[in-house]
Amino acid sequence: MNPAKGELEESVRRRFARLATDPAGEKDFAVGPRSALSLGYDPGEIGLLPAVVAESFAGVGCPFLLGDIDPGLAVVDIGCGSGVDSLLAAGRVGPRGAVLGLDMTGEMVGNARSGAESLSLAHARFIVGHADRMEIETAFADIALSNGVINLCVDKARVLAEIARIVKPGGRLFLADIFLEAESAAEGLSEIGQWSD
Repeated sequence: MNPAKGELEESVRRRFARLATDPAGEKDFAVGPRSALSLGYDPGEIGLLPAVVAESFAGVGCPFLLGDIDPGLAVVDIGCGSGVDSLLAAGRVGPRGAVLGLDMTGEMVGNARSGAESLSLAHARFIVGHADRMEIETAFADIALSNGVINLCVDKARVLAEIARIVKPGGRLFLADIFLEAESAAEGLSEIGQWSD
């Protein structure tokens, strides 16, 4: 039987808090600038990010390969982590746009805020919150980004419903994530590792 939702969320939160404060300690999953570059991020953009942001990168894909983000748009980065995608989006939307990064890990949000301040991106702001109960205005975003987050959420249907709520009609979702194949047996999940791995 799966642990309770609160226990799973706390396990994920602890893991990413450790990553935020000690990225070099992560041994099970590719993180940092090298990982971002291997996923297709632009080396020039990654090279301009503050170390506190780039070193804690834990995405699983490059959502910017899915389409353009134009100046003036509103973007929500769900599970923003250290802020890599948020800050890159802020560069694209410019000061006439807005970027809101949301993450359940206060340490990651702290890294993202520090990065935005360092880059003078006042139109990028960050809040602590949960993907399945976002305290974000309905129809706020032109684009929602999510990079390696939904797989970590217990109630995926609720997360998707929240995304649909916060995105404007005609808006877009840039999603990069990992999924188990349908054939994966429930008893085999314990061999895959912890929920947050």
